[in-house]
Amino acid sequence: MSEVVPEVTSVNWENEVLKAQGLVMIDFWATWCGPCRMISSTVEELAKEYSGKIKVVKLNTDENSEIASRYKIMGIPTIMFFKDGTKLDQIVGVVPKQHLKAKIDSFLNT
Repeated sequence: MSEVVPEVTSVNWENEVLKAQGLVMIDFWATWCGPCRMISSTVEELAKEYSGKIKVVKLNTDENSEIASRYKIMGIPTIMFFKDGTKLDQIVGVVPKQHLKAKIDSFLNT
């Protein structure tokens, strides 16, 4: 569990993501997922870099399967972006940090 990136669950999903103001980036992951571990340090770095500008959270798909099913998460890691409660986009798999930064910057500038 990261100190930088808080965990969300089905219990607090609505308040932490759907009712959140501004941009929220969610890292859908599972403990057994190797690629999820690979991208987690990138997610933490982005949480620090964009602190105060965006909200970054993680959701364990094994422990919160109803949320994963609702958003049709078929592969992990999946990085999903919401703005003011509306889903904007998602990225599946491990991608370079610059790719995620470009996506975040494009959403912050809209």
